[in-house]
Amino acid sequence: MNTANKKARAALDRSDERVHHNESLSAVFRSFVSRIKTGDLGMLPVVLGLILISTVFTLLNPVYLAPNNLVNMLFDCATVGFISLGIVCVLMLGEIDLSVGSMSGLASAIIGVLWVNLGWPIAGAIGVALVVGALVGLVYALCYNRLGMPSFVATLAGLLALLGMQLYILGPSGSINLPYISPLVRFGQVMVMPDGFAYLMALIPGAVMVVQGLRTRTRREQVNLSSEPMSALLTRVILLTALFEFAVLYLNLGRGVPWIFGLFVVFAALLNYGLKRTKWGRSMFAVGGNREAARRSGINVRAIYVSAFMLCSTLATLGGILAASRLASASQQAGTGDVNLNAIAAAVIGGTSLFGGRGSAWSALLGIIVIQSISNGLTLLNLPSSLRYMITGGVLAIAVIVDSFARRSRVSHGRA
Repeated sequence: MNTANKKARAALDRSDERVHHNESLSAVFRSFVSRIKTGDLGMLPVVLGLILISTVFTLLNPVYLAPNNLVNMLFDCATVGFISLGIVCVLMLGEIDLSVGSMSGLASAIIGVLWVNLGWPIAGAIGVALVVGALVGLVYALCYNRLGMPSFVATLAGLLALLGMQLYILGPSGSINLPYISPLVRFGQVMVMPDGFAYLMALIPGAVMVVQGLRTRTRREQVNLSSEPMSALLTRVILLTALFEFAVLYLNLGRGVPWIFGLFVVFAALLNYGLKRTKWGRSMFAVGGNREAARRSGINVRAIYVSAFMLCSTLATLGGILAASRLASASQQAGTGDVNLNAIAAAVIGGTSLFGGRGSAWSALLGIIVIQSISNGLTLLNLPSSLRYMITGGVLAIAVIVDSFARRSRVSHGRA
């Protein structure tokens, strides 16, 4: 009789657990819908935008989704993507850097002059370029902190000054070709990951999600707070891993996953960890949300601004170096045109707020994929650059409008 009661009790417990999990999954879905209603859209607009863009351009030109075309797109994403990562840092504070394009162009010029013309080791040339980028960011921060100069004005002046320096050091020739057989140029143009390594890398995001999810569940359960059901966590991990593995499989049908894009993803992950998991990152969000409140809470606001501007200029420098490797040249046109627009647009389209206090490094990654998808699709259709500028500008305007409405919704719901 006791054995029968125990079996009945165990069956009842399992039934209660299934009901609890179903209710928990339902609660997770309701929470997701509630966040959307209150203006917390997250990555949803970007994902929907990518689906729409891919569908339209594939119908107009089936080559758009060909594996090798997507590989070329990823090669192109990485160069401006690094610049966009830096833009995320200053936008988080509600500021802007309009000189990132000129900074990237100056960096490519420094590489060309020191490495090719003067015969410096490539590592030394890259080091000098990065130091110059960091110093430029420091100057912007000092102008803001000490002189009260708005970042818009300081970086606009920097745009002109850096462009002038770029033209000066390049000299009358205006262009320097980089050795095509050099590792730097090959990295930017042809190097791809081995197939097995790419598949292995696609497993890492899911593994990280499992570790972080279990750690979060443990901490919340220790203080008697509700936590995400294990079934919901595993579902997200399985779907995400399957998506990444399929993407790698499809890209391997062509040339494969570019190393330069892998480096970009690594930097995005490191920056996102810094923003979401460190004291510095929490301070960035606090200063961007309310500078005075952050100062009163003991945060060194000036140091936060210095770190953001220096990181922005340094990442713009790195983007310029990779752009030079991608083009195998340093020229007067480097960093000009739509580089500034695309870098800023990528951060905003990806979900980083122009008003400060909200964003992530992943927004730069998703945003630059959107921008490059549009550019690539328009190129395949042989449309002129004039239409490309107008369409990209329109997409940026839509992203800002969505961000503005989302911010108003969060304010009305008390979540600003």
